[in-house]
Amino acid sequence: MKYYQRTIEDVLAVLSSSQEGISQDEAKRRLLEYGPNELKETKKTTPLGMLLDQFKDFMIIVLLAAAVISGIIGEAVDTIAIVVIVVLNAIIGFMQEYRAEKAMEALKLMASPTATVIRDGITTAVPSPEVVPGDIVLLEAGMVIPADLRLIDVAQLRLEEAALTGESVPVEKSTPPLHEEMIPLGDRRNMAYKGTVVSYGRGKGVIVATGMETELGRIATMLQEEEEVKTPLQKRLASVGQRLAIAALAICLIVFVIGIIRGESPVMMFLTAVSLAVAAIPEALPAVVTISLSLGAMKMVKQSVLVRKLPAVETLGSVTYICTDKTGTLTMNRMSVEEIFVDGKILKGEEFLNPAETGEAFSILMKAMALSNDARVADGGKVMGDPTEAALFNAAKATGFDRGRLEEELPRVAEIPFDSDRKCMTTLHRIPPISPFIKGGLRGIVSEGMGGFVSFTKGGVEVIIEKADHILTSAGIEAIDKDKLIRMSERMAADGLRVLAIGMRRWDAVPEDMGHGHVEEGLTLLGFTGIMDPPRKEAMEAVALCKSAGIRPVMITGDHPITARAIAMRLGILDDEDEVMTGPRLERLSMEEFEEKVEGIRVYARVAPEQKLKIVKGLQDRGEFVAMTGDGVNDAPALKRADIGIAMGITGTDVSKEASHMILLDDNFATIVASVREGRKIYDNIRKFFKYLLTSNSAEIWTIFLAPFLGLPMPLLPIHILWINLVTDGAPSLALTVEPAEGDVMKRRPRPPGEGLFAGGMWQHIVWVGLLMGGVTLLTQAWAIRTGHGHWQTMVFTVLCLSQFGHVMAIRSEKESLWTQGLLSNKTLLITVIFSVLLQLATIYVSLCNRIFKTEPLSLDELLFTLAMSSVVFFAVEVEKWFKRRQTHP
Repeated sequence: MKYYQRTIEDVLAVLSSSQEGISQDEAKRRLLEYGPNELKETKKTTPLGMLLDQFKDFMIIVLLAAAVISGIIGEAVDTIAIVVIVVLNAIIGFMQEYRAEKAMEALKLMASPTATVIRDGITTAVPSPEVVPGDIVLLEAGMVIPADLRLIDVAQLRLEEAALTGESVPVEKSTPPLHEEMIPLGDRRNMAYKGTVVSYGRGKGVIVATGMETELGRIATMLQEEEEVKTPLQKRLASVGQRLAIAALAICLIVFVIGIIRGESPVMMFLTAVSLAVAAIPEALPAVVTISLSLGAMKMVKQSVLVRKLPAVETLGSVTYICTDKTGTLTMNRMSVEEIFVDGKILKGEEFLNPAETGEAFSILMKAMALSNDARVADGGKVMGDPTEAALFNAAKATGFDRGRLEEELPRVAEIPFDSDRKCMTTLHRIPPISPFIKGGLRGIVSEGMGGFVSFTKGGVEVIIEKADHILTSAGIEAIDKDKLIRMSERMAADGLRVLAIGMRRWDAVPEDMGHGHVEEGLTLLGFTGIMDPPRKEAMEAVALCKSAGIRPVMITGDHPITARAIAMRLGILDDEDEVMTGPRLERLSMEEFEEKVEGIRVYARVAPEQKLKIVKGLQDRGEFVAMTGDGVNDAPALKRADIGIAMGITGTDVSKEASHMILLDDNFATIVASVREGRKIYDNIRKFFKYLLTSNSAEIWTIFLAPFLGLPMPLLPIHILWINLVTDGAPSLALTVEPAEGDVMKRRPRPPGEGLFAGGMWQHIVWVGLLMGGVTLLTQAWAIRTGHGHWQTMVFTVLCLSQFGHVMAIRSEKESLWTQGLLSNKTLLITVIFSVLLQLATIYVSLCNRIFKTEPLSLDELLFTLAMSSVVFFAVEVEKWFKRRQTHP
């Protein structure tokens, strides 16, 4: 039932209640009928179950099998390394899943412990879980609303609803019914919702919904129903890992069978096949991915981003849409006066902050802005109070009109507070007989030495114009042209400004009748102020960078469409011809109709936070990858559903933070864009790791696989394969994770969400470079045998190992030459390669290693030939990159 449309009497009748409340007996009966006023949770997976789930992945099972086989053949180091990697991976996965369950707990913490209700006509305090529909609840400042209420009595009641609706300022409440059919949650002024807080005034309401039937309960239901979407990397790794493991095992079986057919020793061929399988399965894959993401997360903390779920770091690189709140993220989250209308002219920004000349009308308007104001300066210099009043206070102060000094000259003696029916407020000030205020103008109103009183009234434009008879100009007081002034205010409002008017009236004495009907009439209009939460400068640059990177920024706000359009156009999000989608219109569209339009919409206005879920689903159904920001409780389902849910660190609720993938510590849109850059770099580095690892593994397989067909003896021993796997797959591949971002990282379009890990020519590179590396190795073997070099196996072993180091140096960039990048731009990789080369040389020239690895020292000629053959792959890949550069810049 839409209780906000019903009269108080109707609502009480429907709920079988009255102003005296229900009886205690009836309350007990209803508690049994409706159940406790609590949020219920679905059955959760136990922590042990979560931990065991981490070991169900196919790749993890293969790695564990590889660990067992490594242990059987005596490779304890490999066994320990694989087990450590698998356990660490499981712990990280468990921690992420466990933390994700905390969102519901944070939601429960928003409940009020007790409620003050009227039962049997007596006021009593009851535990919040025991309130029922029909209970009359008393409200006062500081209370948390215990359930959803239809308000039946208010006295200047204001509620802090930011957590639920996104509305940043307290909302003034009223009791009359609302007649519109579809009204966003934040505009239901006669309702109060569970979990919101009374910030001012007092009131009374009847409970219309409890527990899971409340708006907070609906969010809890969505939060539990909404499944997290797997990240692109998670999907790709699951697929790639499975295929690689199957392919590696199949090839090893073929190698074993061919060896037996050729008459090789079965034991020798079994050990060779097993060694090849251990080498071919990329056991370093989970470690490299985890380390890449962890390093990225650590770097992003320095950029004011706290990553809660590691895979989110990489997902940022896939993002095609960034859907962001307006207030505080794209804007300063601080209202400021952008324009004023005074003396027949509009002054913008610097024009009124540093005016060429200050006339009498300007001076008096500034004094009125400073004096008719309840904002105050707190300890530390921060201006506290209503955001609109703080904006007027700051603007007056910036132009040299300090309220502290002005109040000494013109002390406040009376006031009529603002209320939502009148839409204005008034303050009355004493004028000393000799006052700079008089010397500043007011000729015809106040004579010098006369003294008296002056009242300032500020409020909505139409309200003040109706109450005004004259307007103050530099020429003095003139008759008012109401139509012209209304048109002027509409022009200011069209720029997205909230326009206020300020008037004044001269009094000889404090009026005996301080009623607003008497005091707020016969005003002289001083001017208008245009107020806005202005865009962040860095947000404009970030929006431009988004566009160059092929990412579409979308603004979502609860503000008026005119304000939303003005901000979006200033930021460059919206063009003149683009439409603004409003919440009520979005509500009317079916999912199918919305999905036809969703990719063309850049701005949503008057949108309830729960509609963000519809926007996320609409974009995802069109194949887009969505980053969504949010700070309120009912942003949580959308944050959980989005490919990247980004909670606000400053204004965000605990619920939104627990449902998110990452937290924006400075609430700044530019920080999101900087994170996208980091995400793209990380994905690039993971691709480089794959390119390096799979090319190396394929070279080892080609070398063993092709040798029999070329009439060559088994080129490598099992221990050689395991050594190459240890020194080349380990440290160098990890060093690729710290490779700096390439220069064009934010000039590319986002990679298509469905794009495979091997797209962009990567699988072709793996095949041809793997074949080249294997071919160079076998050519070394054939040459050494034909020319009578007895150390041929040591030469083969060394060429295959060192070729992989040359390859890792060459693939640091997709297109740039290593010499352009500079050897020292990734010092970690350089040091790792040098150290690994020294280890390889130790296997050749250290006698103990000769016995372990069955190697022999090479002569100088053999070593030089080996080094020359090892460099072939490096120079071949550099030539490939030269051709790529030629294609990009012919």
